[in-house]
Order: sequence, then C-alpha cells, then structure tokens
Amino acid sequence: MTSVALIYFNAGGGHRAATRALEAVLAERRPDWNVGCANLFEILDPTQQFRRLCGFAPEDLYNKRLARGWTAGMAQELKLLQASIRLGHGLLVERLRDYWLRREPDLVVSLIPHFNRALVASLNAALPGVPFVTVMTDLADTPPSFWVEPGTPQHVVCGTPRAQAQALAQGCPPAQVHRVSGMILRPEFHAPPLPDRDQERARLGFDPRRPIGVVLFGGHGSAAMRTLARQLDDVQLILLCGHNRALAQALRRRPARAARLIVEFTPQVHHYMQLADFFVGKPGPGSLSEAVQQGLPVITIRNAWTMPQERYNADWVLDNGLGLVVPSHRKVGAAVRTVLQRLPEFKANVARIDNRALFEVPEVLARVLQRSAVPAPRGCLEGATA
Repeated sequence: MTSVALIYFNAGGGHRAATRALEAVLAERRPDWNVGCANLFEILDPTQQFRRLCGFAPEDLYNKRLARGWTAGMAQELKLLQASIRLGHGLLVERLRDYWLRREPDLVVSLIPHFNRALVASLNAALPGVPFVTVMTDLADTPPSFWVEPGTPQHVVCGTPRAQAQALAQGCPPAQVHRVSGMILRPEFHAPPLPDRDQERARLGFDPRRPIGVVLFGGHGSAAMRTLARQLDDVQLILLCGHNRALAQALRRRPARAARLIVEFTPQVHHYMQLADFFVGKPGPGSLSEAVQQGLPVITIRNAWTMPQERYNADWVLDNGLGLVVPSHRKVGAAVRTVLQRLPEFKANVARIDNRALFEVPEVLARVLQRSAVPAPRGCLEGATA
C-alpha cells in the first residue's frame, strides 16, 4: 500500500484545514493509499519541551496575535523567522531525517511554508527518490524562501496563475509546477445550496427578505469585529468569532437595530455562509476562497496591518471583480452599502470562479507518484533544480 505523509502545523488554522480536507478526499478517491497527517512541531519536539518551558505551543503566540490584530511589523519578523530557520537548518534536517526513516513514506506532501527546504533535504538524505510536493495554501508566494525553494527537487502545486508564474520565475522546471483551480477547501464547501434557505434564515431570527452579511476574521476572531458591529448596526449579520469567546460575549452584550447571530467556534462555517448574501473579513486565502465558493461577494481590508503573505489576496479580489477592498475597518460600512447596490454584478463575477482544487490535487499527486516510479535518465537527475 502506498504511504503518503501530509505535513501541517496549526499557525492560523488554514494549513490544518487544508490538510484535513485533502486527507478526507484521498480516503475517498485513493483507498489504496495509507494517508497520515503529522504536525511539524510535534515531529521536531515530540516531548513538547517548548510547551513545558514556555507554557504554550510554538504556534499559539502567532494565533493570539491574530486574534488581537497585532500584525503590524510582521514583514520584519518574517525575515527574523526565516533567518532562524536557516540557522537551525542542520538540526531540523537531522530530526526530520530520523522521522522519515521511521515513517518510510512513498510520498511527502507539505501544506506549510518556511520549512520546505529542511523537509525536502531531510527526505532526500533519508529516502532518496521519494517525491516531495508542496501544496500552496496561499493565493501567491512571498519570496524568497516562503513556499518555493529553488534548487531543490520540490514539486509545487499552485492555485492561481500568479503563484504559478512566481514558481517558474524562481527557477522551478515547468514539469514540477502544477496548476490547479484554487485553494483546497473542505468537502462541505462543494455541497449543493440549501433548498430551504429562506426558511432557515427566518428560523434563526432574520428577515429573509433583507440581505445578511457574514463576518469572519479567522479561527480566532479579531477585535476589529467590534468596530464592524458598530458600523453595521442596521445590517443583519452573522458574526463568526471562532475560538474567541471573549469577543463573542462582548458582541452579544451590544444591542443592534438589525438581527444578529453570534457564533463561537463551529465546523458549520459553510452553512452560515450559505445563509448570507455577502462576506466581510480579513484577506485570508481560505476564508476568501470559501466565501467565493458559496457565491458571496467579499469586502476585505488591506493596510499596514495586513500580513505580507495576504497582501496579494486583495489584488485577487479586485482583479476578478469579486468585491471591494478598503484601507480601514472604518470604511467597511460604506463598502457594504456599495456592494449591496451592485450585488447582481458582483454575484455574476463570483459565479465565474470554479474552484475544483480539492479534487484536482489528488490527481496531481497520483501523477507525481507515477512519474517517480519511472527512473529518469541520468542527465535529467543531475540537471534537476526543483
């Protein structure tokens, strides 16, 4: 049986969500594959020494910053992070090599950035010839050394023309750059529309004749949602707060002239999106792609607090006519009114996006495995650069 390892971590939540979605579709479409998921930080620190010393997991600090909106200056911190990863490259390779020798996968799939150089180097040291594939969970790369690692035998799966062009420009051979139609989304986002949408909207206390917005700022919420709730006092809203219970409680205490539904962490995000008419949130690749998949025009924010890896996402929204981008949370109210005035136009543009990446990636992986089983000519192996 073919053994496949999917590598993720919990920073931000999108990497884990994409990994679990891919695991589910592979179980359905490739039952002859033995698919296992592994958290990179658990591989590197199996005894959780970091948690015992610091009192939290490595990704917890990042997630707390997202929840509080403390994202200014991350471009500089990104450089420090990448420098520390380069400094610890030898140790990372050693620990990962030992893991591959124990696990013995036939294919490794990374759904994380930053660590791909160490992942592919350790795999080559332990199990030469085993293919390594990076599935980008961003709409674009943020070079250097974010997703693509030039000079390594890395296959790259890209969800947009921009990401594909970036991979090629960094020197990846075309045969190892694979284009799919978007981001990997959980299977439920590909489910048919609700047959009783208006009835469900009324059951939850909404007026089904009036538009409803869904507000989502990642799995840990954002303090910015309080500002948006004040601005949109007269607009029906579903506010998805994720794991941020304090935010949910604060929003429940705030009176509003229009119906409100405050939801803490839920696996039913797709359900609430199906009930809405438009989306408001940060420019995360996952949430934007989920909203568009559910037919929702989007309103998002790009400013100095937008993380470097998410800045292109606003361009993607504008280039495809999927909604509006504003420079401040204070501008969201006016943007909502503009979107509602132009709703048919935006909905038509959104409907043109046909994201089938969840079902396309398994076919890409199968082709990579098939090619790896055929020995390449010696000259091709010596000349490969990615």
